[in-house]
Amino acid sequence: MTTPPVQLVRLETAPDLVDQVYRALRDAISDGSIAPGARLTQEDIAQQLAVSRQPVLQALRLLKKDGFVQDAPGRGVQVTPLDPDQIAGLYQVRGALDALAAKLAAGHRYKMDPQIIVNGRRAEQRGQFQAMIDADIAFHRAIYQGSQNPLIEPSAHQHWHHLRRVMGAVLQSSRQRESLWDEHEAIAQAIAAGDADRAAQLIEAHAHEASHQLTARLRAQLARAS
Repeated sequence: MTTPPVQLVRLETAPDLVDQVYRALRDAISDGSIAPGARLTQEDIAQQLAVSRQPVLQALRLLKKDGFVQDAPGRGVQVTPLDPDQIAGLYQVRGALDALAAKLAAGHRYKMDPQIIVNGRRAEQRGQFQAMIDADIAFHRAIYQGSQNPLIEPSAHQHWHHLRRVMGAVLQSSRQRESLWDEHEAIAQAIAAGDADRAAQLIEAHAHEASHQLTARLRAQLARAS
């Protein structure tokens, strides 16, 4: 007896187009091009991206599921406001993932490309806030890759887009703490030396301090704006 063919519902919109709209909006929200609290309309987005409203609608649903947008008062959606408590929670999760990645990378005595540290210090010296964020992300991604656990980087990936939002918002009005890249270099050295416990301890402390500094500055900004 032959098995009947699987019946699937026909897709109304090409998935890659929905994904393109999703990524364009997510990246604009993450880098601050679209500000927290900004209202988003299907018509305006469709016009700017030169697409129909259908992929925009589906992309907005995905963004809402991932916490980047929320229902706006009245009707429509808006970019989710930055919440210090949520950011602190994200840093707790990221700290745990980073500690695991650092331990595993140390087990492999992973040697990070020294240019990552150089790029980070240069961006800090020049006050290039977007380059600072990119260098910070590159540093942590290198550790994820050095762990050789393929599940860690995708697990951390979504959190980074939310953290990038607060990093961008804070770094545009204040500098990173001066010890940041010294901390990064110490972590990289511990990993390369195979000292798993020290690497994990350093990176957990690093995440805790980053959370404390960024959320404190964000709370101060929100207080001034209220």
